[in-house]
This record gives sequence, C-alpha cells and structure tokens, in this order.
Amino acid sequence: MLTSARAVALASALLGSALPGASAGASVPDTAVLEFLGFRAGARLDELAQHLHSTGSGRMRCRQSRVDPRVNECRAALKARQFGGAVELWVSAMDSVAGVITLSGIPAPGQLEHWREELESRYGRVSPRTQGAQKMFQWVRRGRMMRLTWRVERGQKVVSVSLVDGRVLDSWGRTGAPPRGSPPQPASRTR
Repeated sequence: MLTSARAVALASALLGSALPGASAGASVPDTAVLEFLGFRAGARLDELAQHLHSTGSGRMRCRQSRVDPRVNECRAALKARQFGGAVELWVSAMDSVAGVITLSGIPAPGQLEHWREELESRYGRVSPRTQGAQKMFQWVRRGRMMRLTWRVERGQKVVSVSLVDGRVLDSWGRTGAPPRGSPPQPASRTR
C-alpha cells in the first residue's frame, strides 16, 4: 500500500528529474517535439520568421485566407546547404500557430539517407511505406506527425518533410465557422 509520504516522495523523484538543471547527467532529447532543420509544427509564425532570419533565408510571406480570417498560408525560400537547390517552405497557420509545415526540395547526394538515420536515432526506427511512386517514413508523437517522403522525378530524388500538429488543427476545427461577416465559402466546382 502506498502511503502519503511514499506517494509524495515518488512524485518528487519523478517530477524533480523532469525539471531543468535537476540532473547533472546527459540530457535526454524531447522526442514528443517532432522537429526537422529547426522547424516544428505548433510553432508560432513569429518563431518561424525568426528561425528563417537566423538561417539567412528569405522572408516568409503570408496571406490571410478569404474564407476563414483565422487561417494564414505562408511561403518562403529556405537556404539549407543540405539541399542541392532551392527549398520551398509552406506553412498553414491557424491563429498564428503552424498546424502544417512542409519543406520540399532536391537534397545533396547522400543527404536523404543521413536525414533518415538522424531522424530514426532521435525518434525511433520505422518501416518505410510505399504509395505509388513515392516512399515515406512517418513518426507520430502526442498528436503530432512528421513524414519524410521522397520520389524520383526526372532522375533526381525530390524530398519533402511534412510536420503536422493535430492539436492545432483539432482546436481550429472545434471553434466552428468563421466569424460573422466572413465571405461564404465558394461552392465546389468538382460536383
């Protein structure tokens, strides 16, 4: 039977090890935060803009949705030496918080394998999945998902990494329709 004193001691031991500076040993990485090249879903737009600035990349340009003013679609060109060419960054943000981030480009030779190894060492080994001509690895943690996808296009590997924060998307979905005065959503043209 667990007495009150033992329960408090156990809770203190468990919580104490989670506090910053509580352990002198090597720090264990937070694997719940899925991150790639310094980007993480759930980051605020100002954090993403600061990260772009710190990497010497271009400015992020955002457009507010005409259908739902809480939604911003943002784009940027990223400078990352690991990619052999231009890297496109797309962000879908709800109330200025990134729900979906996608980075896409052509990596330098051997870089895809390096990223896979690095991600598996941090988040665990996963089996590759194949959908048509593309292959992917996917990690899921506490409502967040990261997917490393690649396909061969014109003889070159094209890689994309998607970071999704399901909590941001769920929160946005639960808040209901856009505020009054927002223009109605156009009817689908595919019907």
